[in-house]
Amino acid sequence: MLWLLSGYICIFTFLLEVPIISKREKDLFINEQIRAKQVLVIGPKGEQLGVKSKKDALTLAEYAGFDLVQINERANPPVCKLMDFKKFKYEKKKKQKENNKKQRETSVETKEFRLSVTIDIHDFETKVRNASKHLIKGNKIKASVRFRGRQLSHTELGEDVLKRFAEELSDISEVTLQPKFEFRSMIMMLEPKKQ
Repeated sequence: MLWLLSGYICIFTFLLEVPIISKREKDLFINEQIRAKQVLVIGPKGEQLGVKSKKDALTLAEYAGFDLVQINERANPPVCKLMDFKKFKYEKKKKQKENNKKQRETSVETKEFRLSVTIDIHDFETKVRNASKHLIKGNKIKASVRFRGRQLSHTELGEDVLKRFAEELSDISEVTLQPKFEFRSMIMMLEPKKQ
């Protein structure tokens, strides 16, 4: 029983160590975390200050009011730069947020609007109004009509509803996929007109 418990403890400690090791690989080593005895020091403006011992580089960084950040640990000797590490992390995070925002803006979404064969006039107008808002934003529209029971024998009514929907939005959109029948539904795709 004791050997089983010791096995579980070994596995548990291994699982705890793995995230710590992987976190270290992602983060940069700063100041006292740097393990190398000698490092190539780069100044805050990009100028090379030469190969120095870790102790001298730390003294230089402290005197200049910067942190010593290890940029490339695989080089021989490892490359370290004098920089304000908190400012560096802040700017990196800000840049990442900006990139994510740009990526969201450039991605086109497809919004689905479900219509029915027996849709009321006011419901239809509401769906048209909401679809036009999405088309103005640059999103694609997937309009679908689902047929139930006896409606399957009159699919032309669903096609009429979709064509009327496309006609209402014709000033700001164009049909990319004409109404087509799929199993119990009929779908049509619209996208904003190119200007």
